[in-house]
Amino acid sequence: MSLVTEKISNTSLKNGDLSRENLALNYKRVRDFSHHLASPLTTEDYVIQSMPDVSPTKWHLAHTSWFFEEFVLSKLYKDYQSINPKYKFLFNSYYVQVGERHCRPKRGLISRPTVDEIYEYREFVNKNMEKLFNNVDDKDFSRIAAVIQIGIHHEQQHQELVLTDIKHIFSENPLDPVYSKRPDSNSDVTTGNLKWIKFEEGIYNIGNNGSSFGYDNEFPEHKSLVQGFYLASRLVTNGEYLEFINDGGYQKTELWLSDGWSTVSSNGWRAPLYWDDTQGEWWQFTLNGFKKVNPDEPVSHISFYEAEAFARWSGARLPSEFEWEVASKGLPIDGNFVEKGHFNPVATDSNEKNLQQMYGDVWEWTRSPYSPYPGYKTLPGALGEYNGKFMCNQMVLRGGSCATSETHIRNTYRNFFPPESRWQFMGLRLAKDEN
Repeated sequence: MSLVTEKISNTSLKNGDLSRENLALNYKRVRDFSHHLASPLTTEDYVIQSMPDVSPTKWHLAHTSWFFEEFVLSKLYKDYQSINPKYKFLFNSYYVQVGERHCRPKRGLISRPTVDEIYEYREFVNKNMEKLFNNVDDKDFSRIAAVIQIGIHHEQQHQELVLTDIKHIFSENPLDPVYSKRPDSNSDVTTGNLKWIKFEEGIYNIGNNGSSFGYDNEFPEHKSLVQGFYLASRLVTNGEYLEFINDGGYQKTELWLSDGWSTVSSNGWRAPLYWDDTQGEWWQFTLNGFKKVNPDEPVSHISFYEAEAFARWSGARLPSEFEWEVASKGLPIDGNFVEKGHFNPVATDSNEKNLQQMYGDVWEWTRSPYSPYPGYKTLPGALGEYNGKFMCNQMVLRGGSCATSETHIRNTYRNFFPPESRWQFMGLRLAKDEN
Protein backbone atom coordinates (compact mmCIF):
# COMPACT_ATOMS: atom_id res chain seq x y z
CA MET A 1 0.00 0.00 0.00
CA SER A 2 1.41 3.36 -0.99
CA LEU A 3 0.47 5.00 2.28
CA VAL A 4 2.31 2.41 4.34
CA THR A 5 5.93 3.52 4.20
CA GLU A 6 7.08 3.61 7.82
CA LYS A 7 7.07 1.56 10.98
CA ILE A 8 4.20 2.43 13.32
CA SER A 9 4.58 2.98 17.03
CA ASN A 10 3.06 0.77 19.70
CA THR A 11 0.73 3.55 20.81
CA SER A 12 -0.80 4.42 17.46
CA LEU A 13 -3.14 1.44 17.49
CA LYS A 14 -4.24 2.04 21.06
CA ASN A 15 -4.90 5.74 21.16
CA GLY A 16 -8.03 5.94 19.04
CA ASP A 17 -6.41 7.97 16.23
CA LEU A 18 -8.82 7.64 13.31
CA SER A 19 -6.75 9.55 10.80
CA ARG A 20 -6.44 8.10 7.32
CA GLU A 21 -2.67 7.65 7.56
CA ASN A 22 -2.75 6.03 10.99
CA LEU A 23 -5.45 3.52 10.04
CA ALA A 24 -3.68 2.66 6.80
CA LEU A 25 -0.43 2.03 8.65
CA ASN A 26 -2.14 -0.12 11.26
CA TYR A 27 -4.15 -2.03 8.69
CA LYS A 28 -1.01 -3.04 6.79
CA ARG A 29 0.96 -3.96 9.90
CA VAL A 30 -1.79 -6.12 11.38
CA ARG A 31 -2.63 -7.85 8.11
CA ASP A 32 1.05 -8.65 7.57
CA PHE A 33 1.37 -9.98 11.11
CA SER A 34 -1.38 -12.52 10.41
CA HIS A 35 0.77 -13.88 7.59
CA HIS A 36 3.79 -13.92 9.88
CA LEU A 37 1.94 -16.03 12.47
CA ALA A 38 0.79 -18.47 9.80
CA SER A 39 4.22 -18.74 8.15
CA PRO A 40 5.46 -21.79 10.14
CA LEU A 41 2.47 -23.85 8.95
CA THR A 42 2.28 -26.29 6.07
CA THR A 43 -0.72 -26.44 3.77
CA GLU A 44 -2.09 -29.43 5.67
CA ASP A 45 -1.97 -27.50 8.96
CA TYR A 46 -4.24 -24.75 7.64
CA VAL A 47 -7.31 -26.93 7.11
CA ILE A 48 -7.84 -28.96 10.31
CA GLN A 49 -10.54 -28.36 12.90
CA SER A 50 -9.89 -30.40 16.06
CA MET A 51 -13.07 -29.46 17.97
CA PRO A 52 -16.08 -27.15 17.45
CA ASP A 53 -14.46 -24.23 19.31
CA VAL A 54 -11.40 -24.41 17.05
CA SER A 55 -11.42 -23.04 13.51
CA PRO A 56 -8.98 -23.87 10.71
CA THR A 57 -6.25 -21.28 10.20
CA LYS A 58 -7.40 -20.64 6.66
CA TRP A 59 -10.88 -19.83 7.99
CA HIS A 60 -9.44 -17.19 10.34
CA LEU A 61 -7.50 -15.62 7.47
CA ALA A 62 -10.60 -15.57 5.30
CA HIS A 63 -13.05 -14.44 7.98
CA THR A 64 -10.97 -11.39 8.90
CA SER A 65 -10.90 -10.43 5.22
CA TRP A 66 -14.65 -10.96 4.90
CA PHE A 67 -15.11 -8.59 7.86
CA PHE A 68 -13.58 -5.72 5.88
CA GLU A 69 -15.64 -6.66 2.83
CA GLU A 70 -18.92 -6.83 4.71
CA PHE A 71 -18.63 -3.91 7.10
CA VAL A 72 -16.38 -1.49 5.20
CA LEU A 73 -16.03 -2.04 1.44
CA SER A 74 -19.60 -3.07 0.63
CA LYS A 75 -20.94 -0.23 2.77
CA LEU A 76 -18.80 2.39 1.08
CA TYR A 77 -18.97 1.09 -2.49
CA LYS A 78 -22.47 0.14 -3.56
CA ASP A 79 -21.11 -1.58 -6.68
CA TYR A 80 -18.55 -3.62 -4.72
CA GLN A 81 -18.37 -7.30 -5.69
CA SER A 82 -16.48 -9.96 -3.81
CA ILE A 83 -14.05 -12.28 -5.50
CA ASN A 84 -16.62 -15.00 -4.71
CA PRO A 85 -20.16 -14.15 -3.50
CA LYS A 86 -20.40 -17.49 -1.65
CA TYR A 87 -17.63 -16.39 0.71
CA LYS A 88 -20.27 -14.35 2.51
CA PHE A 89 -21.91 -17.62 3.56
CA LEU A 90 -18.68 -19.51 4.27
CA PHE A 91 -16.87 -16.86 6.29
CA ASN A 92 -19.60 -15.15 8.28
CA SER A 93 -19.17 -16.22 11.89
CA TYR A 94 -22.17 -15.32 14.05
CA TYR A 95 -23.66 -12.17 12.49
CA VAL A 96 -27.28 -13.23 12.10
CA GLN A 97 -28.33 -9.89 10.66
CA VAL A 98 -25.87 -10.32 7.79
CA GLY A 99 -27.42 -13.57 6.61
CA GLU A 100 -27.10 -17.35 6.68
CA ARG A 101 -23.84 -18.89 7.85
CA HIS A 102 -21.99 -22.15 7.35
CA CYS A 103 -22.18 -24.51 10.33
CA ARG A 104 -19.35 -23.68 12.73
CA PRO A 105 -18.43 -27.27 13.76
CA LYS A 106 -18.09 -28.19 10.06
CA ARG A 107 -15.55 -25.55 9.05
CA GLY A 108 -12.86 -28.22 8.95
CA LEU A 109 -14.81 -30.23 6.37
CA ILE A 110 -14.37 -27.59 3.68
CA SER A 111 -11.31 -28.29 1.49
CA ARG A 112 -12.17 -25.53 -0.99
CA PRO A 113 -11.35 -22.69 -1.31
CA THR A 114 -7.73 -23.77 -1.11
CA VAL A 115 -5.12 -22.10 1.05
CA ASP A 116 -3.70 -20.41 -2.05
CA GLU A 117 -7.15 -19.10 -2.92
CA ILE A 118 -7.55 -17.71 0.61
CA TYR A 119 -4.32 -15.75 0.22
CA GLU A 120 -5.56 -14.50 -3.16
CA TYR A 121 -8.74 -13.41 -1.40
CA ARG A 122 -6.76 -11.54 1.23
CA GLU A 123 -4.76 -9.78 -1.48
CA PHE A 124 -7.99 -8.89 -3.31
CA VAL A 125 -9.42 -7.30 -0.16
CA ASN A 126 -6.13 -5.54 0.57
CA LYS A 127 -6.07 -3.96 -2.88
CA ASN A 128 -9.61 -2.71 -2.44
CA MET A 129 -8.74 -1.32 0.99
CA GLU A 130 -5.71 0.38 -0.57
CA LYS A 131 -8.05 2.01 -3.06
CA LEU A 132 -10.23 3.17 -0.19
CA PHE A 133 -7.35 4.62 1.85
CA ASN A 134 -5.90 6.45 -1.15
CA ASN A 135 -8.98 7.66 -2.99
CA VAL A 136 -12.10 7.96 -0.84
CA ASP A 137 -13.06 11.51 0.06
CA ASP A 138 -12.74 12.79 3.62
CA LYS A 139 -16.47 12.78 4.32
CA ASP A 140 -16.90 9.13 3.39
CA PHE A 141 -13.70 8.15 5.16
CA SER A 142 -14.80 9.76 8.41
CA ARG A 143 -18.06 7.81 8.13
CA ILE A 144 -16.28 4.45 7.98
CA ALA A 145 -13.05 5.09 9.95
CA ALA A 146 -14.31 3.77 13.30
CA VAL A 147 -15.43 0.52 11.66
CA ILE A 148 -12.01 0.08 10.05
CA GLN A 149 -10.49 0.46 13.50
CA ILE A 150 -12.79 -2.25 14.87
CA GLY A 151 -11.82 -4.49 11.94
CA ILE A 152 -8.12 -4.07 12.74
CA HIS A 153 -8.65 -5.02 16.39
CA HIS A 154 -10.93 -7.83 15.28
CA GLU A 155 -8.09 -9.29 13.23
CA GLN A 156 -5.82 -9.13 16.26
CA GLN A 157 -8.35 -11.20 18.17
CA HIS A 158 -8.23 -13.81 15.43
CA GLN A 159 -4.43 -13.77 15.43
CA GLU A 160 -4.63 -14.96 19.02
CA LEU A 161 -7.08 -17.63 17.96
CA VAL A 162 -4.75 -18.75 15.17
CA LEU A 163 -2.15 -19.59 17.83
CA THR A 164 -4.45 -21.15 20.40
CA ASP A 165 -6.33 -23.13 17.75
CA ILE A 166 -3.21 -24.47 16.06
CA LYS A 167 -1.90 -25.47 19.49
CA HIS A 168 -5.01 -27.57 20.04
CA ILE A 169 -4.76 -28.99 16.52
CA PHE A 170 -1.10 -29.95 16.98
CA SER A 171 -1.81 -31.45 20.40
CA GLU A 172 -4.07 -34.03 18.75
CA ASN A 173 -1.16 -35.29 16.65
CA PRO A 174 0.90 -38.14 18.23
CA LEU A 175 3.99 -36.76 16.48
CA ASP A 176 3.87 -33.66 18.74
CA PRO A 177 4.46 -31.09 15.96
CA VAL A 178 6.45 -28.00 16.91
CA TYR A 179 5.13 -24.59 15.86
CA SER A 180 8.20 -22.64 17.02
CA LYS A 181 11.60 -24.09 17.90
CA ARG A 182 12.48 -21.15 20.10
CA PRO A 183 14.15 -22.34 23.34
CA ASP A 184 12.45 -21.84 26.68
CA SER A 185 12.69 -18.37 28.16
CA ASN A 186 13.55 -17.89 31.84
CA SER A 187 13.91 -21.66 32.19
CA ASP A 188 16.47 -21.16 34.96
CA VAL A 189 14.42 -18.58 36.87
CA THR A 190 12.97 -19.38 40.30
CA THR A 191 9.74 -17.50 40.91
CA GLY A 192 9.75 -15.33 44.01
CA ASN A 193 7.37 -15.72 46.92
CA LEU A 194 3.82 -14.50 46.49
CA LYS A 195 3.06 -11.25 48.28
CA TRP A 196 -0.25 -9.56 49.03
CA ILE A 197 -0.88 -6.00 47.83
CA LYS A 198 -3.56 -4.04 49.68
CA PHE A 199 -6.10 -1.81 47.92
CA GLU A 200 -8.34 0.52 49.86
CA GLU A 201 -12.11 0.63 49.72
CA GLY A 202 -13.41 3.36 47.48
CA ILE A 203 -15.70 4.50 44.72
CA TYR A 204 -13.78 4.01 41.51
CA ASN A 205 -14.32 4.84 37.86
CA ILE A 206 -14.72 1.58 35.95
CA GLY A 207 -14.71 1.20 32.18
CA ASN A 208 -13.30 2.99 29.18
CA ASN A 209 -13.42 6.79 29.33
CA GLY A 210 -13.11 7.12 25.56
CA SER A 211 -9.53 8.37 25.50
CA SER A 212 -8.44 5.15 23.78
CA PHE A 213 -10.02 2.54 21.59
CA GLY A 214 -12.50 0.22 23.28
CA TYR A 215 -15.18 -2.29 22.39
CA ASP A 216 -18.75 -1.40 23.22
CA ASN A 217 -18.76 -3.74 26.25
CA GLU A 218 -16.15 -1.49 27.94
CA PHE A 219 -18.57 1.45 27.98
CA PRO A 220 -19.88 3.53 29.55
CA GLU A 221 -17.42 4.51 32.23
CA HIS A 222 -19.25 4.41 35.52
CA LYS A 223 -18.65 4.57 39.26
CA SER A 224 -18.54 1.43 41.33
CA LEU A 225 -18.04 0.83 45.05
CA VAL A 226 -15.14 -1.59 45.56
CA GLN A 227 -14.57 -2.96 49.06
CA GLY A 228 -11.04 -3.09 50.38
CA PHE A 229 -9.14 -6.14 49.13
CA TYR A 230 -5.75 -7.79 48.72
CA LEU A 231 -4.39 -8.94 45.36
CA ALA A 232 -1.58 -11.43 44.84
CA SER A 233 1.62 -9.89 43.53
CA ARG A 234 1.96 -12.44 40.72
CA LEU A 235 0.20 -15.24 38.88
CA VAL A 236 -0.27 -18.75 40.28
CA THR A 237 2.53 -21.04 39.09
CA ASN A 238 2.60 -24.61 37.80
CA GLY A 239 4.38 -25.65 40.98
CA GLU A 240 1.62 -24.25 43.16
CA TYR A 241 -1.00 -25.89 41.00
CA LEU A 242 0.89 -29.21 41.29
CA GLU A 243 0.46 -28.96 45.05
CA PHE A 244 -3.29 -28.71 44.48
CA ILE A 245 -3.21 -31.80 42.24
CA ASN A 246 -1.03 -33.79 44.65
CA ASP A 247 -3.32 -32.89 47.54
CA GLY A 248 -6.22 -34.52 45.69
CA GLY A 249 -7.79 -31.24 44.62
CA TYR A 250 -9.56 -32.84 41.67
CA GLN A 251 -11.16 -35.42 43.98
CA LYS A 252 -12.38 -33.12 46.77
CA THR A 253 -16.00 -32.33 46.03
CA GLU A 254 -16.13 -29.60 48.68
CA LEU A 255 -13.82 -27.42 46.58
CA TRP A 256 -15.95 -27.38 43.48
CA LEU A 257 -19.00 -25.53 42.24
CA SER A 258 -21.77 -27.94 41.29
CA ASP A 259 -21.36 -27.34 37.55
CA GLY A 260 -17.60 -27.52 37.96
CA TRP A 261 -17.71 -30.90 39.69
CA SER A 262 -20.04 -32.19 36.98
CA THR A 263 -17.70 -30.91 34.24
CA VAL A 264 -14.56 -32.32 35.86
CA SER A 265 -16.20 -35.68 36.53
CA SER A 266 -17.78 -36.12 33.10
CA ASN A 267 -14.57 -35.14 31.27
CA GLY A 268 -12.17 -37.00 33.56
CA TRP A 269 -10.05 -33.89 34.17
CA ARG A 270 -7.13 -34.42 36.56
CA ALA A 271 -4.79 -31.65 35.42
CA PRO A 272 -4.69 -28.59 33.13
CA LEU A 273 -5.24 -29.10 29.42
CA TYR A 274 -2.10 -30.29 27.59
CA TRP A 275 -0.61 -31.84 30.74
CA ASP A 276 0.35 -35.52 30.65
CA ASP A 277 1.57 -37.76 33.47
CA THR A 278 4.46 -39.67 31.90
CA GLN A 279 5.99 -42.30 34.17
CA GLY A 280 5.38 -40.22 37.26
CA GLU A 281 6.47 -36.89 35.77
CA TRP A 282 4.22 -34.16 34.46
CA TRP A 283 4.90 -33.04 30.90
CA GLN A 284 3.00 -30.51 28.82
CA PHE A 285 2.44 -29.87 25.16
CA THR A 286 3.46 -26.36 24.08
CA LEU A 287 3.86 -24.52 20.81
CA ASN A 288 7.60 -24.93 21.41
CA GLY A 289 7.36 -28.71 21.76
CA PHE A 290 6.57 -31.34 24.38
CA LYS A 291 8.47 -30.53 27.57
CA LYS A 292 8.53 -31.12 31.31
CA VAL A 293 6.23 -28.88 33.31
CA ASN A 294 8.27 -25.95 34.62
CA PRO A 295 7.09 -25.33 38.20
CA ASP A 296 7.99 -21.62 37.99
CA GLU A 297 5.92 -20.78 34.92
CA PRO A 298 2.38 -19.45 35.35
CA VAL A 299 -0.18 -22.23 35.17
CA SER A 300 -2.30 -22.01 32.02
CA HIS A 301 -5.08 -23.78 30.14
CA ILE A 302 -7.37 -24.13 33.13
CA SER A 303 -11.09 -23.48 33.21
CA PHE A 304 -12.90 -21.04 35.47
CA TYR A 305 -14.06 -24.04 37.49
CA GLU A 306 -10.47 -25.16 38.06
CA ALA A 307 -9.31 -21.64 38.89
CA GLU A 308 -12.15 -21.20 41.38
CA ALA A 309 -11.49 -24.58 43.01
CA PHE A 310 -7.78 -23.83 43.34
CA ALA A 311 -8.53 -20.44 44.90
CA ARG A 312 -10.86 -22.05 47.42
CA TRP A 313 -8.28 -24.76 48.21
CA SER A 314 -5.63 -22.10 48.83
CA GLY A 315 -7.84 -20.16 51.26
CA ALA A 316 -8.32 -17.26 48.89
CA ARG A 317 -10.65 -16.36 46.01
CA LEU A 318 -10.63 -15.00 42.49
CA PRO A 319 -10.70 -11.21 42.10
CA SER A 320 -13.67 -9.46 40.62
CA GLU A 321 -13.08 -7.76 37.29
CA PHE A 322 -13.56 -4.41 39.03
CA GLU A 323 -10.84 -5.24 41.55
CA TRP A 324 -8.52 -6.27 38.73
CA GLU A 325 -9.18 -3.01 36.89
CA VAL A 326 -8.63 -0.89 40.02
CA ALA A 327 -5.34 -2.67 40.72
CA SER A 328 -4.06 -2.37 37.14
CA LYS A 329 -4.94 1.28 36.63
CA GLY A 330 -1.85 3.32 35.91
CA LEU A 331 0.45 0.33 35.44
CA PRO A 332 2.49 0.22 32.23
CA ILE A 333 1.17 -2.25 29.69
CA ASP A 334 4.25 -4.37 29.58
CA GLY A 335 4.61 -8.13 29.63
CA ASN A 336 5.00 -11.37 27.73
CA PHE A 337 2.90 -10.66 24.63
CA VAL A 338 2.86 -12.35 21.24
CA GLU A 339 5.42 -9.89 19.90
CA LYS A 340 8.01 -11.43 22.26
CA GLY A 341 7.65 -14.69 20.32
CA HIS A 342 7.72 -17.00 23.36
CA PHE A 343 4.22 -18.40 22.64
CA ASN A 344 4.16 -19.70 26.21
CA PRO A 345 3.92 -18.15 29.68
CA VAL A 346 7.31 -17.40 31.24
CA ALA A 347 8.54 -17.38 34.83
CA THR A 348 9.21 -14.18 36.71
CA ASP A 349 12.03 -13.83 39.23
CA SER A 350 10.81 -10.59 40.73
CA ASN A 351 10.70 -10.31 44.53
CA GLU A 352 9.53 -6.71 44.46
CA LYS A 353 6.56 -5.74 46.60
CA ASN A 354 4.42 -4.66 43.69
CA LEU A 355 2.20 -6.23 41.07
CA GLN A 356 3.85 -8.40 38.42
CA GLN A 357 2.52 -10.10 35.28
CA MET A 358 -0.69 -8.08 35.20
CA TYR A 359 -0.45 -8.07 31.41
CA GLY A 360 0.51 -10.91 29.10
CA ASP A 361 1.41 -14.52 29.93
CA VAL A 362 -2.15 -15.74 30.69
CA TRP A 363 -5.66 -14.35 30.68
CA GLU A 364 -6.71 -14.09 34.32
CA TRP A 365 -10.06 -15.55 35.31
CA THR A 366 -12.17 -13.28 37.50
CA ARG A 367 -15.22 -14.21 39.52
CA SER A 368 -17.33 -11.72 37.56
CA PRO A 369 -20.06 -12.90 35.21
CA TYR A 370 -19.98 -11.18 31.84
CA SER A 371 -22.82 -8.66 32.03
CA PRO A 372 -23.52 -5.15 30.76
CA TYR A 373 -22.35 -2.03 32.52
CA PRO A 374 -25.04 0.43 33.66
CA GLY A 375 -26.26 2.30 30.58
CA TYR A 376 -24.63 -0.12 28.13
CA LYS A 377 -25.78 0.13 24.52
CA THR A 378 -24.76 -2.13 21.65
CA LEU A 379 -23.47 -0.75 18.38
CA PRO A 380 -26.14 -0.24 15.71
CA GLY A 381 -26.78 -2.93 13.10
CA ALA A 382 -24.96 -6.24 12.78
CA LEU A 383 -21.88 -4.95 14.60
CA GLY A 384 -24.09 -4.81 17.67
CA GLU A 385 -23.82 -8.62 17.71
CA TYR A 386 -20.07 -8.40 18.37
CA ASN A 387 -20.27 -8.48 22.17
CA GLY A 388 -23.68 -7.81 23.63
CA LYS A 389 -25.50 -10.99 22.66
CA PHE A 390 -22.96 -13.12 24.54
CA MET A 391 -23.78 -11.59 27.93
CA CYS A 392 -25.07 -14.87 29.31
CA ASN A 393 -23.30 -17.90 30.82
CA GLN A 394 -19.83 -16.37 30.37
CA MET A 395 -17.14 -15.29 32.83
CA VAL A 396 -14.79 -12.31 32.44
CA LEU A 397 -11.02 -12.61 32.01
CA ARG A 398 -8.54 -9.76 32.12
CA GLY A 399 -4.98 -8.87 31.17
CA GLY A 400 -4.16 -10.61 27.88
CA SER A 401 -1.82 -13.53 27.28
CA CYS A 402 1.36 -14.61 25.53
CA ALA A 403 -0.77 -14.90 22.37
CA THR A 404 -2.23 -11.36 22.65
CA SER A 405 -0.78 -8.36 20.83
CA GLU A 406 0.59 -5.61 23.04
CA THR A 407 -1.16 -3.04 20.85
CA HIS A 408 -4.50 -4.76 21.41
CA ILE A 409 -4.73 -4.86 25.21
CA ARG A 410 -5.74 -2.21 27.76
CA ASN A 411 -6.77 -2.27 31.40
CA THR A 412 -10.48 -1.93 30.53
CA TYR A 413 -10.46 -4.86 28.06
CA ARG A 414 -13.11 -7.46 28.96
CA ASN A 415 -12.50 -10.90 27.50
CA PHE A 416 -15.12 -13.55 28.14
CA PHE A 417 -15.55 -17.30 27.77
CA PRO A 418 -17.84 -20.03 29.11
CA PRO A 419 -16.59 -21.34 32.49
CA GLU A 420 -15.62 -24.74 31.09
CA SER A 421 -13.32 -23.30 28.39
CA ARG A 422 -9.59 -23.84 28.74
CA TRP A 423 -7.96 -24.06 25.30
CA GLN A 424 -6.99 -20.41 25.52
CA PHE A 425 -4.00 -19.34 27.65
CA MET A 426 -6.12 -19.03 30.80
CA GLY A 427 -4.70 -18.82 34.31
CA LEU A 428 -5.37 -17.06 37.59
CA ARG A 429 -4.27 -14.59 40.23
CA LEU A 430 -5.53 -14.85 43.80
CA ALA A 431 -7.37 -12.24 45.84
CA LYS A 432 -8.51 -11.97 49.46
CA ASP A 433 -11.01 -9.87 51.35
CA GLU A 434 -9.66 -7.10 53.55
CA ASN A 435 -11.04 -8.69 56.71
